[in-house]
Amino acid sequence: MIRLSLIAAALICAAPARLLAQDNEAEARFRNLPPEKQEELRQKFRELQSLPPEERAELAKNLATLESMPPAERAAVEQSYARFQQMDPAEREEVLQRWREFKKLPPDKRAELRQQLRRVMDADPKERKQILDNMERWQRMTPEQREEMREKFRQMRQQRKEEHKEERQERRRKG
Repeated sequence: MIRLSLIAAALICAAPARLLAQDNEAEARFRNLPPEKQEELRQKFRELQSLPPEERAELAKNLATLESMPPAERAAVEQSYARFQQMDPAEREEVLQRWREFKKLPPDKRAELRQQLRRVMDADPKERKQILDNMERWQRMTPEQREEMREKFRQMRQQRKEEHKEERQERRRKG
């Protein structure tokens, strides 16, 4: 969901370029906007033009992705973007910072995180709430508390492995 919000947020920068570059109908719509909205779009257009070519290309690619989405998926992106816009500036900056950190990760780690997010989003509502509550608790923990929990999980995993091994050995003896 955050990923979709961030794609939508990045894509909005491309809207002024698309609006200003289209045919006469688009220009007429632009001229019919209130002056403050026109100025806002001009400012966004200038910001877009000041971006390095690679970033502009990425925005164009993201815009093409958005435009090619099925209506329901596009509506979900637009809804996520609307929620993003309603966040206070500090929350938006935190989301953007997390997105930047995500983009710096190696592709395999990003794929793993996407898969984990899909599992959370595909979980039934009760299970998803439990997962999200656990994630929230994890965020509130100190680094020391997290390391302590990791160690407990390692021990539990090791104990389960040993129990499974014993069960297999017991079945072999009986079998």
